[in-house]
Amino acid sequence: MLKRTLYFTNPSYLSVKDRQLVVEVKGENPPKTVPIEDIGFMVIESMQITLSMPLITELMDNNVAVIFCNAKHHPQSMLLNMEGNHQQTEVYRQQVAASEPLKKNLWKQTVVAKIGNQAKLLEKLGIDSNPLPYLAKQVKSGDTDNREGMAARLYWKKLFGENFIRDRYGHWPNAPLNYGYTVLRAAVARALTGSGLLPSFGIFHSNRYNAFCLADDIMEPYRPFVDLCVYNIYQKYPDLLIVEKEIKAELLQVLSSDVGMKKQTRPLMVAITHTTASLVACFSGTKKQIEYPLII
Repeated sequence: MLKRTLYFTNPSYLSVKDRQLVVEVKGENPPKTVPIEDIGFMVIESMQITLSMPLITELMDNNVAVIFCNAKHHPQSMLLNMEGNHQQTEVYRQQVAASEPLKKNLWKQTVVAKIGNQAKLLEKLGIDSNPLPYLAKQVKSGDTDNREGMAARLYWKKLFGENFIRDRYGHWPNAPLNYGYTVLRAAVARALTGSGLLPSFGIFHSNRYNAFCLADDIMEPYRPFVDLCVYNIYQKYPDLLIVEKEIKAELLQVLSSDVGMKKQTRPLMVAITHTTASLVACFSGTKKQIEYPLII
């Protein structure tokens, strides 16, 4: 079932009753309710929102990812369930015991899928994708030649123009890219924990200060879906300086966008769960390929 993404911007009190999320906004009656089992993600933007402890417990029991924003309305932290799979201990063991050759091969697959989707996105927009398809074929185990970086430098200039530089603190449209990637990262982290994996132990990323190395690995082929959404926003608002409420709501819709996977069309949120489940199978030795989506 496709889970709902809820976005809270007004001062309110969030609690739980009869397994329903209860939203109480001052001056509004009656309170609104949503079945917690229907929720996949919650974005808490206002600093004047209060969550009850019983609600947090219920959200975690249902593997709901909660994203908290800071005073500048930028996503800052996530709340995730760390007991989302009944075989969690066994999956942890297999993940930690994964050999270096296996992780290098999995990273190669990930980079190939990412560059492939970047090329597909450019083609979808009527932009010449060369030489990205060629670079995808040249990726070695572990991407030792950094074909990912070479492809990225070409890709961003083709997508947003010769003067665009992808930088976390750079000019527009870097801000909506950052916001979209944060939402995507939360979705991947949620799926990883739901599959019993530890988001901290990556196959490529290994920053000791990063608690979501594996999420940063697995989200790479999904980034072009955010890029497509931001491209469409950029066409409408080329001179905007901040990510407004309407744009944030549009970026959240990325999670329900259609992707191609195994000759079928699936919502992106569902596709991520297939990807993380296939990664578990790769760690256990029952599969050799991670299932990644395609731009359609």
